[in-house]
Amino acid sequence: MVAFEHPHVEPPQTQWELPFFDSHHGELASRLAGWAALQRVDEADDRAACKDWVARLGRDGWLRYCVPQAHGGALPALDSRSLVILRETLAFHSPLADFAFAMQGLGSGAITLAGTPAQQSKYLSAVATGEKIAAFALSEAEAGSDVAAMATRATPAASGWTLNGSKTWISNGGMADFYVVFAKTDPDAGSRGISAFIVDALQAGLDSSGHIHVMAPHPLATLHFQDCTIGSDAMVGPLNGGFKLAMQTLDIFRASVAAAALGMARRAFAEAVAHAKQRKMFGQTLADFQLTQARLGEMSALIDAAALLTYRAAWQRDGSTTQGAGTPAYTAAAASAKLTATENAQRVIDMALQMFGGRGVRVGEKVESLYRDIRSLRIYEGASEVQLLILGKAALR
Repeated sequence: MVAFEHPHVEPPQTQWELPFFDSHHGELASRLAGWAALQRVDEADDRAACKDWVARLGRDGWLRYCVPQAHGGALPALDSRSLVILRETLAFHSPLADFAFAMQGLGSGAITLAGTPAQQSKYLSAVATGEKIAAFALSEAEAGSDVAAMATRATPAASGWTLNGSKTWISNGGMADFYVVFAKTDPDAGSRGISAFIVDALQAGLDSSGHIHVMAPHPLATLHFQDCTIGSDAMVGPLNGGFKLAMQTLDIFRASVAAAALGMARRAFAEAVAHAKQRKMFGQTLADFQLTQARLGEMSALIDAAALLTYRAAWQRDGSTTQGAGTPAYTAAAASAKLTATENAQRVIDMALQMFGGRGVRVGEKVESLYRDIRSLRIYEGASEVQLLILGKAALR
C-alpha cells in the first residue's frame, strides 16, 4: 500500500485563517501541504514505513517542531497550534506519517519538560533530525487508564537503578532508540511513587521483541525488563515526580490527538464528496440525491464542531488567554477537544464508508483504511470515558 493514493484530493486550507492562528501558522500549513503532496511511501511494512517517515520528517525539518529551539527546534518552545497543524495535515494524507511525527514528540516530551541539560543535549537534537526514534512507555497490561496501578519497579542499585516488570501497547516498541519509562520507586505511594527514566534500546535486561499486531498496522510492542540496570543519570525529573510529568507530557499532545482525528475525518469527507460527484446512479450522480446532500451536511457540521474545539484547546495551551497550560480550564478544553474530535471522526468516516457502499469495505480503499485507523484514537492517550470523567468533574467544580 502506498501513502497518498489520491493526489487529486487536497486538504482544506481556510481553517488556518481562523483567529486562533497567527500568520506564521498559515505559512507553516502551506509549506507542509506542498511537501506532503510530493511524498510517496510504501506502507506495506508498517515498521519500515515509520522509519522512512521519521527520516523524511527529520531531513526536511518537520520534526524540529517536536523540540524547543535551544535543542535544534523550530520555535522557542513547543507550540500546540503548530502541532495541531502538523498532525491534522499529516493525518489527512497518511495516519502512519502522523504516528511517526507524534511519537517523536510524545517520546521526548518528558525530556523537554524536565530533562537535565545533559539529557536534553544527548536526545533532543537527535529527535529533531530523526537520528533517534523516541518512545513513551507508560501503559501496562493492568495499568492503562489507572496509571497508579502500574507494577513495574525501579529499585536502587549500586550504580543507579534496576528495572523489573513490563510495559505494553508501546508505540515504536522494538524500533525506538530510547524509551522514557515510568516505574514505581515507592510502591506504597500510588501515583505519588512513580518516577521516569531514560532507557536506551540496547540496554542489557530490556527485551522489546514482543511485537503487537493490531487492526490498523502500527509499530507496537511489549517491553520486558529483567534486572535492567541503568545509571543514576537516567532519571528524568524529580524522584517520585513521574506521574505529574507523564500527565504534563500527555497534556501537551492531547489537542494534537484531536487534530489527528480531524485530519482523518477531513480526508474521509473529501473522499466522500469526490465519490458523490462522480458516482452514477439512476441517471444522475449520487450527489444529486437530497439524502446524500443531507449526509454530507451532517459530516461537515461534525467536522466543524470538532475543529473549533481542537483549535480552541491548542490556542489556550499556547497562552493566548489566562487559561493556558496546566490550568483546569485548559484541561477541560483539551478533554472536550479529544472526546469530540475522535468520536465525531468515527461517525464521519463511518458515513463516508457507507456512501461508498460495497466498495467502501474493500481492502485498499482509503475509507476502509481510515475506518480501521480511527478506532484506536478513541482509546489511546485517554479513552473517551476518561475525557467524560474529566469534563463531568469540571462541571461539578
